[in-house]
Amino acid sequence: MTLPTGTAPRRASAPRGLPTADEAVAHTLLNCLLREVSGPEHQTAVAEGQLLLRLPRCGVLLRVALRRTSLLGAHRFTGPVTEQRDGTWTEVGWRRLADYAHAELSLRTGVRNEEFLEQVASSHQGVSAALAAGPRPAADGRHLSYLASEQSLVLGHRFHPTPKARTGDPDAWSSYAPEAAASFPLRHLAVREELIAGESAEPGAADPLDRLHGDAAPAVPAGYRLLPAHPWQYELLREHPALREALTRGDVIDLGEGRTPFAATASVRTLYDGETFLKFSLNIRITNCLRKNSSYELAGAVALTRLLRPALADLAVRFPGAAVLREPAYRSLALPGPDGEPDLALLEGFGVIVREGLSRRQLPGTTALLAAAVADEYPTGPGHISHLIDGAGPQAALDWWEAYLELLLPPVLAAYFDHGLVLEPHLQNVVVCVDDDGMPAQVLLRDLEGTKLVPEHHADALASLPAEVAGPMTYDAERGWDRVVYCLLVNHVAEMLAALADLHPDTEPALWAKVRATLQNYADRHGCPPRLAALLAGVPLPAKANLLTRWERKADREAGYVRLPSPLAEDVLTGATGTDTPWNAR
Repeated sequence: MTLPTGTAPRRASAPRGLPTADEAVAHTLLNCLLREVSGPEHQTAVAEGQLLLRLPRCGVLLRVALRRTSLLGAHRFTGPVTEQRDGTWTEVGWRRLADYAHAELSLRTGVRNEEFLEQVASSHQGVSAALAAGPRPAADGRHLSYLASEQSLVLGHRFHPTPKARTGDPDAWSSYAPEAAASFPLRHLAVREELIAGESAEPGAADPLDRLHGDAAPAVPAGYRLLPAHPWQYELLREHPALREALTRGDVIDLGEGRTPFAATASVRTLYDGETFLKFSLNIRITNCLRKNSSYELAGAVALTRLLRPALADLAVRFPGAAVLREPAYRSLALPGPDGEPDLALLEGFGVIVREGLSRRQLPGTTALLAAAVADEYPTGPGHISHLIDGAGPQAALDWWEAYLELLLPPVLAAYFDHGLVLEPHLQNVVVCVDDDGMPAQVLLRDLEGTKLVPEHHADALASLPAEVAGPMTYDAERGWDRVVYCLLVNHVAEMLAALADLHPDTEPALWAKVRATLQNYADRHGCPPRLAALLAGVPLPAKANLLTRWERKADREAGYVRLPSPLAEDVLTGATGTDTPWNAR
């Protein structure tokens, strides 16, 4: 693109502290426009410490100062976004920028999305509330450090247009949100045994639910089973006619609150008591989706836990520094509807999935930290990478990075190539376990909802399942590979690398060279199938199109991808100088 004339702006220095909510929302919108709209259409340039970005259909030229450029195009912004008007640069606030995004996408797609601006405003409100809560205090002890990492994501996904958008009562949100350090007891229901739905992958898998009997007061009567509920979800569903009738009949008994506090994790609806994760339904829309456990997801979690047992056993032997947290049981409420079948709104609304606690897989003597907190752009919690390496020099950062990559990359690649297993190791789905020196010792992968099977590897197993369960459990090989590469390299590795490069900016080419070397080592040891060969050759990397998916109101499963120029090609790594160049001109 042709650069405008005018006075060259000064390169921005590193930021001091967190951005304002206005800046954070504007930067996030700009990230999305850069990655999904203007970048792919070659309407961007980097010059003199500034990113220039044109919205071609609107005729708008935007500019923002850079504190660091990125080989992947995932630049770090600082300060306000400005637009060129009548030859001068004028600050453009987040609302006006959202209006521009709305106009550009309307012109590009030929359709309008009347929800978009409201969702951006909701996200701004969420960011404002999280920032107002203040920084997390230092955590004392391994468990508290882990919880602090889960609850430190005040800004959310920086490549999602509305990372903190949510529906529901704001006061209720503040009582249950991870950013508010929420911890609260569960609501306990006693349900007649014949009205309980549930499955277990193995004997004793539902014990974490039954263990809560001792937490209930009054006690669960004979002939009833305990069904814990997220207290917010119970308030949302308590007026459902079938539930009210069941409470009146005594088929369901409200036992009130339990005694044990459960802490909200980063996903909001998954809670943790230090022993077990419980993934509840929550009829609240967060970012894109209503966060409830669909019936096929309840059954699918248990089915996957069974099906994956041989593959995960093999991976555990070959890659002892990685493990997957299983989801071996679910339980819900099966009150008959008018047709005699379980009422779906209640079955899904009260469905709770049991996920293994950290202690089942975590190496002794390590501290667990959410990867998204370690890699956050800003040090919003005690688990941030800047605290782990604590002022260490570039070589120490490279050593940390090499150890981390060796834990993370090989098992995810082997799962796909050897077992037809599509793991989803994005930043919020991975827990990093570090030793007392802050060095990576283990990675734990979680959340089977995003785990998929490649059908040709699992034809017999899939055929044994109901079609409504098996169907959502699969990706074809190409779509599965896109998902693996996006989650592993673009969402996870690139963002962790960016956090390290923020500390030592001159090391970015060396950090990417470590990624390439780890991939090459895997290929040398375990074979180099065509898709991996192409990755090493530097083919463009798939990045999930969060902005376009949100605009088109698609389910996450149907999300498309944009292609990013890869930093993995040898010529890119040997030629990288860190100087200002158009990122899409390589």
